[in-house]
Amino acid sequence: MHPALPKLSEKLSKAVEKSIARRTTLELTSGISLDDWQKIGRQLFVAADSSAWWLGDWLIYGRTMYPDRYQRAIEETHLDYQTLRNYAWVARRFAPPRRRPALSFQHHAELASLPENEQEYWLDRAERLSWSRNFLRSRVKAARQAGEQTEQHAISMRVEVNVSRDRRQRWVQAADDADQDLQSWAMSMLDHAAAAVLTG
Repeated sequence: MHPALPKLSEKLSKAVEKSIARRTTLELTSGISLDDWQKIGRQLFVAADSSAWWLGDWLIYGRTMYPDRYQRAIEETHLDYQTLRNYAWVARRFAPPRRRPALSFQHHAELASLPENEQEYWLDRAERLSWSRNFLRSRVKAARQAGEQTEQHAISMRVEVNVSRDRRQRWVQAADDADQDLQSWAMSMLDHAAAAVLTG
């Protein structure tokens, strides 16, 4: 069992005392102080937020140890493929020493597609200034738009491709193996193909 789990249960049970926690219900005893109620909420958030990291790390382990990891994960967790893939992708993009306990999994997810040095810059700011996930998203978006405006020749292009489920699954798997999201992987493949044609 993860070492944080017993501590979490212990803290929660002390605050709740005679309250009852079931899989689908938390029945709080009457007379809980505002302070205890707030502590319970914080602990519940920590458990929910931590579970995204734990599932991501679990999937990464499965990737190296067992075949068909996502199919097995789907059967075990009843979460959809894309949700699980996102957990694993974010967990791979942030090795445990780089994860900021003061920030949520979703803060990290907002930055996962950025280069590592940019991730660190935004994580530092969000942590130091206590930014919410939504505020971090807005700051990153504003910085990106400002950068795009300085690029005189940048254009926006949308490409829509209809593919079979099997082909899409192969592409997703290839992107996953390259530690990229599908869009970034597709762009890199197009760049590679264009370079091969132009130099061939």
